[in-house]
Amino acid sequence: MNFTVGFKPLLGDAHNMDNLEKQLICPICLEMFSKPVVILPCQHNLCRKCANDVFQASNPLWQSRGSTTVSSGGRFRCPSCRHEVVLDRHGVYGLQRNLLVENIIDIYKQESSRPLHSKAEQHLMCEEHEDEKINIYCLSCEVPTCSLCKVFGAHKDCEVAPLPTIYKRQKSELSDGIAMLVAGNDRVQAVITQMEEVCQTIEDNSRRQKQLLNQRFETLCAVLEERKGELLQALAREQEEKLQRVRGLIRQYGDHLEVSSKLVESAIQSMEEPQMALYLQQAKELINKVGAMSKVELAGRPEPGYESMEQFSVNVEHVAEMLRTIDFQPGAAGDEEDDEVALEGDESNAGLEEERLDGPEGLH
Repeated sequence: MNFTVGFKPLLGDAHNMDNLEKQLICPICLEMFSKPVVILPCQHNLCRKCANDVFQASNPLWQSRGSTTVSSGGRFRCPSCRHEVVLDRHGVYGLQRNLLVENIIDIYKQESSRPLHSKAEQHLMCEEHEDEKINIYCLSCEVPTCSLCKVFGAHKDCEVAPLPTIYKRQKSELSDGIAMLVAGNDRVQAVITQMEEVCQTIEDNSRRQKQLLNQRFETLCAVLEERKGELLQALAREQEEKLQRVRGLIRQYGDHLEVSSKLVESAIQSMEEPQMALYLQQAKELINKVGAMSKVELAGRPEPGYESMEQFSVNVEHVAEMLRTIDFQPGAAGDEEDDEVALEGDESNAGLEEERLDGPEGLH
């Protein structure tokens, strides 16, 4: 039904009293704080009874909802700012009382009880019966109405109830609904927190596996570098041996060439001697030296293909193909001990690869 709002004459400080009353409303029961009033770590206030109700709704496994004592700690979230409140074994009874707020409530109630300083009274007035206050509730139509509407008006055939009774009932229902909603929000927040922890765990595990993967490939690269160094050393030794032999032959042939050239020069000079007697004195010796020099046998030259180093080529295609087959092991355990065992296994495999490279199939 339609109704209007009527006001009694306002006192000078009624507006301030209304503002003060709004600051003294509990966010759970939506009524003025009832003693004792507890202050949360986030500096918001609650009735201790309401705080206990929210705590029990958020921690159903700790104890029954109807209990008024808490035997062990737990946690819940502030209904005003969603800050998580952690309780000790004293539960909500371990929270500090806000004596300042309790004193303000006492002063407010004292001031409100004085006729000259009472807050402005606000009443809903019936639109059809302008002088009648809204004082009953139509259960059939689910609207507030006045007594005359029940006796003579549109609600005469409806079922009604006193307005305060319905007011208290619906406030209680709303308070319970708020508590359930807060508890539901806490459960949702717990799930979100759990999933955030899962994300963090995924990042940590991925970072750890990346480190292990890098470590294993670095170990494999170290094995390859070590083997490459050994093969290069073998190649360098063979190179040095061949070079020493060939250079020794070069020196031997060079010495022979030098002696032969000097002998040729002496023979030519002797042939230019004009006196036959003097020439004949030297000719016999020179002829014998030239004959002996022509009969000197030098060491054999390097055999054909001696300069080739093809025997030091390495076939790594099968090793490269095997490296390309490296993949993750889906069933491998992820703890550190298993990772260490896996690393040792990788080092053993690298040792086998080294032996394989040393074998006859590695060189051709």
